[in-house]
Amino acid sequence: MCFWPSKPSAAGRPPLSAAHKPIVCYVTDRKALGSADSVVNLRGKIRLAIRAGADWIQIREKDLSGRELLALTRDAVASANQSVTQVSGARVYVNDRLDVALAAGAAGVHLGGESLSAKDVIRWCRAGNAPADFEIGVSCHSIDDAREAERGGASYVFFGPVFDTPSKRGFGPPQGISTLAEVCGAIEIPVIAIGGVSEKNARECVEAGAAGIAAIRMFQDAQSAEDLADSVARIHALKITR
Repeated sequence: MCFWPSKPSAAGRPPLSAAHKPIVCYVTDRKALGSADSVVNLRGKIRLAIRAGADWIQIREKDLSGRELLALTRDAVASANQSVTQVSGARVYVNDRLDVALAAGAAGVHLGGESLSAKDVIRWCRAGNAPADFEIGVSCHSIDDAREAERGGASYVFFGPVFDTPSKRGFGPPQGISTLAEVCGAIEIPVIAIGGVSEKNARECVEAGAAGIAAIRMFQDAQSAEDLADSVARIHALKITR
C-alpha cells in the first residue's frame, strides 16, 4: 500500500501527498510545441500550468545548455512561489540535472534510466550537500525498479508507461492498470502514473493506488486556461483509496 507522510518537510512545505488529493504533474516537452521560440513558449505553458493548479512541474529539457536550463528553471521556481492559486505554490523538479536543480532552488531532481545512479545521488544529497527537504524521484518500468528505488531512499517514483503514448514507446509496451496496481502495492513511497495519462483515465490510475498522475499533452494541448484549470480540479477531486 502506498504511504504518504503526514509531517511537513524541513522547510515547511507540505508532504509529497497530503492524502487528500492526487498529485497532478506537468512534464515539459518544448519540442512538441513546434515553435521557433520554444523556450519562450514553454515558459508560458509552465506559468499556465501553475495558474491552473498543477502541483508539480517537471522540467524535462535534456538538450538545453546548462545556462538555458538554469534560466528556465529559475523562472519556473519564481512563478511557482508567486502563485496565488495554491497555499505553498507548485513544486518544480528538474530532470537529470542535479546541479541545475540545486542552483535554481528547485524542490528536487528526477532521475531517469540514463541519469546518474539514484543510490549515489541520494547518498550525496543526504550527506548534507542538499537541503534537508530536497527530493529525489526515479523513473521506473518494473516492480523490481520501484523496489530498488525505494530501498535506495527515493522520495517517489514515476511508473509507466501505463497507457500507450508516442513519447514513451521507447520504454516498451504499455504496462497497464493491473501492473500499476501491483507496483503501488509493493512499495510505500508515492507512485506517480505516467504514459498516456489524461483526465479521462486518471481515475483508473488513482483507484489502482497511484498518488497522482504526470502528463505532457494534457497541459500543452489545453485550449484555454479555464479548460485546463477545470481538468486539474476534476483530477484533484478524485478520492485517493490507498
